[in-house]
Parts: sequence; structure tokens; C-alpha cells
Amino acid sequence: MAWHEERLVGFDLETTGTDPSTARIVTAAVVETKGGEVVASRLWLADPGTPIPAEATAIHGITTERAADCGRPAREVAEEVATALAGHWSMGVPVIAYNAAFDLSLLSAELERYGLRSLTERLGAERLGGDGAGAPAVVGPVVDPLTIDRAVDRFRKGRRTLAAACREYGVVLDGAHEAGADALAAVRVARAIAGRYAHIAAADLWELHRDQTRWYGEWAADYQKWLRRQGNPEAVVEGTWPLR
Repeated sequence: MAWHEERLVGFDLETTGTDPSTARIVTAAVVETKGGEVVASRLWLADPGTPIPAEATAIHGITTERAADCGRPAREVAEEVATALAGHWSMGVPVIAYNAAFDLSLLSAELERYGLRSLTERLGAERLGGDGAGAPAVVGPVVDPLTIDRAVDRFRKGRRTLAAACREYGVVLDGAHEAGADALAAVRVARAIAGRYAHIAAADLWELHRDQTRWYGEWAADYQKWLRRQGNPEAVVEGTWPLR
């Protein structure tokens, strides 16, 4: 059976900002699915310990006051989210995240901030990452519908947000910028892409993971060149996927 017909886990964070090295988790979701339907889910509201900027609240609706009153300590949330993801990876279940480089990099920064074990450490030295005996632990497999969509439909015009991808692939997005809704939508977009492109559906998960690493790097290099042509000669676009 093709990977997209098996169990898939959606992952999403809503945060205090757009820089994964400094932003903090506000809400998180890890959603288990089969056939595109939810079979289990875990949702978190964190107190990030810092003010939530108004522009971030305007997106996800969580104020500093609500997070402080109702959220759990950010350290506990980061620990539980990382444990949940590592548990799925240890069983070979792929994690689906739209713009995975952002969410996973931010989670990794939070783990480091609180002195918690990294995602790689949680997977253990015995984890081979599909690369053969003696290979280091690798975080994954990860499926990023954004990275795949850019590769398979490179010249399509328009935005590449999750909402735009849902429209392109016929996925209903209820409650955009709510972590659980976005995590489920990411899974459904990934399934729809696999349904449209046979070579994506037929790919081995670790091969697809490595392809996405390459595709993301190629996109980043092209985007950096474009920014510099637009008059920003110092622009640097990080090309590491899924973590940086």
C-alpha cells in the first residue's frame, strides 16, 4: 500500500513570530490520521513566557493574557510534543508538516532553550534513517506538502500558503491558523498531491524525505537569487530542510 494510504501524523505549531530561532510555541497539534480522517489527536496551549505580539494574535487568536491564564509551561509543552513526534517516528510513521523547516526548527530551538533532549537524541543512536548500518540518527521521515508542491508544480503562479494549497488540491480547511485544523489540512493536502502525482505516491518514504531535502535546497537557492535581483544583495535564504 502506498505511504499516503497508511497512518499519517499531522503536526503544526502556532507561534509568537516568524523567526524559528527566536519565536516561541503558543499552540501545538499532533494529529493521527488514517485515510485522511482523524483517529486521535493531542492539542496544547502553552504560556510562552514572553508577550505575544498583536500581529501574531491577529493570526491565531491567542492573546498574552489567555496564554498566561490557561496555557501550560512552555517547557512541558515542548517536551510532550517532541516525545509524541519521536514516538511516531520510532514506529516508522511519517510526520506531515506544511513548511516543516519552520515548525521543526522552532521546536528544536525550544528544546535547546529549555535544556531538553533534541529530536535526534530522542530517536537514539541506533536509528539508521534509512541510510544503512552505522548512519547517524535522522529526524524523520518527514513529508512537507509545501516543498513537494513547489517541486511537482514549479511554475504555478500564486501564493503557496496552506490555504492556497487547499484550494489547489480541493481540501476543505476549517479553522485556518488553528493548530489542529492546519495539521489535518496538511495531511489531506499531502494525500491529494500523492493522488495527483503517481511518482510521489509510489516513492519510498525515506527516498521522498531525501528528495525533499534536495528540492528545498534548490528552491532556497533560486529564491535567494530572485531576492538579490530585486535589489536586496545581502539576502540569504536558508536551504537546510527539515531542520536548521
